Amino acid sequence: MQYLWAPWRMKYILSEKEGFCVFCDCRDSDCTFDIKKLVLYRGEKSFVILNKFPYNNGHLMIVPYQHVCKLSDIDDETMTEMMRLAKMSEQILTKAMNPEGFNIGINMGQVAGAGIADHIHLHIVPRWNGDTNFMPVLGDVRVIPEAIEETYKTLIKYFCKEEI
Repeated sequence: MQYLWAPWRMKYILSEKEGFCVFCDCRDSDCTFDIKKLVLYRGEKSFVILNKFPYNNGHLMIVPYQHVCKLSDIDDETMTEMMRLAKMSEQILTKAMNPEGFNIGINMGQVAGAGIADHIHLHIVPRWNGDTNFMPVLGDVRVIPEAIEETYKTLIKYFCKEEI
């Protein structure tokens, strides 16, 4: 039997999840750009962050500062800014990483696949032809070809130049 190692997953598995919101923790950081928390951009009502446990390199999330779990609880100004940040993120990912497509969506509720169900967030996942393979199906493992810190360094150069 072969063993496949995904040591970064253990950090998430063992992390405290009750009574602590990682998005609120990032929201409350006083840094505009924060490599430790993976924050790439801060708007007035929401921010862009790299997913610490990505499906693909460049997997971003748009997160409102407001701690809510449903779209119906987000005010119109926040929703508008989130969509502008999604558009900007798509453009930056296209320039920086040249993906061939994107998955963009929101998982509302744990049964819908939300890993952090109490704080709504929008996923932007760049996709390339051939980026899926047998590993997730047979080994429950994803192969991410670049360290997240390197992806952050690549993307932050673009986000630093943007204003919405």
